[in-house]
Amino acid sequence: MNMAATPSSTSGKSAATKSRQHHSAIVIGAGQAGLSMSYCLSQQGIDNIILEKSSQIADNWRNQRWDTFCLVTPNWQCQLPGYPYQGDDPDGFMVKDEIVAYLEGYRAFFSPTIIFNSPVISLTKNGELFTLVTVDAIYTADQVVIACGSYHEPRVPAMAKKMPAHIAHVHSSFYKNPDQLPSGDVMVVGTGQSGCQIAEDLHLAGRKVHLCVGPAPRVNRRYRGRDVVNWLDDMGYYNTTLETHPDGKNAVHSTNHYVTGRDGGRDLNLRIFAEQGMKLYGVLKDTDGKRLFFNDDLKQNLDYADQVAERIVKGIEDYIQRNNINAPADDNIRSSYLPELVTELEIESSGINSVVWSTGFNMRFEWINLPVFEDNGHPKQNRGVTDVDGLYFIGLNWMHTWGSGRFYQVGRDAEYLSEVMVTVTHNLVGAI
Repeated sequence: MNMAATPSSTSGKSAATKSRQHHSAIVIGAGQAGLSMSYCLSQQGIDNIILEKSSQIADNWRNQRWDTFCLVTPNWQCQLPGYPYQGDDPDGFMVKDEIVAYLEGYRAFFSPTIIFNSPVISLTKNGELFTLVTVDAIYTADQVVIACGSYHEPRVPAMAKKMPAHIAHVHSSFYKNPDQLPSGDVMVVGTGQSGCQIAEDLHLAGRKVHLCVGPAPRVNRRYRGRDVVNWLDDMGYYNTTLETHPDGKNAVHSTNHYVTGRDGGRDLNLRIFAEQGMKLYGVLKDTDGKRLFFNDDLKQNLDYADQVAERIVKGIEDYIQRNNINAPADDNIRSSYLPELVTELEIESSGINSVVWSTGFNMRFEWINLPVFEDNGHPKQNRGVTDVDGLYFIGLNWMHTWGSGRFYQVGRDAEYLSEVMVTVTHNLVGAI
């Protein structure tokens, strides 16, 4: 899911000295989406290459994850095309090095042509051909697939600049481990999957954590003897499309449920963290350099997370009863603990010396000079197919189903797009 370069990355050879190549299809990005796409294109007999901005595949998995990072979905969901999970622990959760090894194994499995250190500076279309300019070469292609994901530019709120000079700041994509941060308390801003898992990582290391809780949902790791993911898969949840999802296209913008696969997998219950000494607040609203100001929505956000978790297990329970499934009793630990509401905190007396900003990313697609974006900058596509003939996206969250941006179903999207693309290829050949 490696992103292409932003327009500022323009150093390299002049246009006159750059080599030139043509390929039937070019894939941009050598993460799981790009590799899956290349495999499916090769299966269809379509000549293709991958352009990768870094010097290795899976660069984001290697460099933008913390040391104890692991998948939150079971290993059996690693189902890249032609290359299902190869290990002996299907119900476990891959740690970072195992994820990289799985992707390296996939690369060795079918040996795609990857041009490394080739960030794309510009993508245009002239007539029927696309032109892709990199720092060292110019490529043309009949069809192009963007497989860069959507996590491009770490987003840090402007208020960070107003905090005292002694506060160390790190975005979640650059957090590695508790020892990376100076001594003292740590504030984690944001409770998506990364924020909650990093807060736990610090908490387990004995660091005092101040967690700013947003309106993110949570999910129980297990229910009645099985991983919740297994139940939901049996129920067909992961085949839900945007067209059939209750939230429709709004599902694209929803926050992922927080849970962890660490140490075999468990719940992340913020109320229990608070009982153990973690300080919880509502959404961080602002700072004047001396004080931090929080919304008074802590209870609302904790209640919402619990309601989503209970709604999911209720759906599973209904499924169990409807199908007369014999399952053990529920052994989930619940908590109704409500931390004290704090809406203002003195920074100096709080002990906070560092902040981890788990506040998401901005998309950066300025290098694509084609009319394929919504007003908000998000790609405008239908299951990866854009309004520009021959241009496609893959690996975006909820591009078609929940699994579109994940190991589980990105391959299905790649297979679908390869079928679309082989039809286009045949039409091009027929027109010659």
